[in-house]
Amino acid sequence: MTIGLLLITHSRIGEAILETAGKMLEGAPLAVETLPVGIDSNPEQLLAKAGELINRLDQGHGVLVFTDMYGSTPSNIAYSLAEQGRVNVISGINLPMLIRTLNYQTMDLDALTEKALSGGKEGIICCENLNKQ
Repeated sequence: MTIGLLLITHSRIGEAILETAGKMLEGAPLAVETLPVGIDSNPEQLLAKAGELINRLDQGHGVLVFTDMYGSTPSNIAYSLAEQGRVNVISGINLPMLIRTLNYQTMDLDALTEKALSGGKEGIICCENLNKQ
């Protein structure tokens, strides 16, 4: 079982973070796509393209969609495609979240969503607080 991953982000953020994760893990899995959203992009066309990508990525176990910022065009597109048990959406992607997800991509969709969230949250640390421990 493999969950598909789709990164819908402003500009080329998704491509850059996926490339970085791929280098750190010595290659990203095949069931990952990015959809860059430009300032002048047509939201209806992007919605159609995102739907096509989800259909391509879904191997019968679902797709986890990451966006870079809640409330933005990428997240609005993703949320309109969210579907219980088939498409989960997380906004606020960061590198630790993606690395965690790629390491556990064979979990079921809901478990992987929780794993991604924990990886993202645990990857955010105020370095100033490290000296106080």
